[in-house]
Amino acid sequence: MNKRRQDRMAVEIKRSISRILQEDIKDPRIDFSTVSITRVDVSNDLGHARVNFSILAEEQRQEEIMRALQKAKGHIRSELAREFAVRHFPELEFRLDKSIEHGIRISTLLQELSDNKSEKGNDE
Repeated sequence: MNKRRQDRMAVEIKRSISRILQEDIKDPRIDFSTVSITRVDVSNDLGHARVNFSILAEEQRQEEIMRALQKAKGHIRSELAREFAVRHFPELEFRLDKSIEHGIRISTLLQELSDNKSEKGNDE
């Protein structure tokens, strides 16, 4: 498969899934405004699409949202197939991406170190 076509398809899938989560999924227990699609990887044969997403919430809420996404996977896939006008749409695999959380944690730690350093500098 053409790598360029894979990349274009991945970008379009990412955009479409984001829209579907914001507009179409109506699960009253879940607030999908905390969900960000970080990356989509499409296999060479366009048979599978790995959707990486992050959730800015505590661990329990992340698990609830993950279960809701797994439950809605069929609906999301059928909406995407209809939107892309293809007969066979890639199988979706959702994976939790904790890189944003990790980045926030590192940023917080660096800020704390900087604050501690400036406090020590003022004491001397």
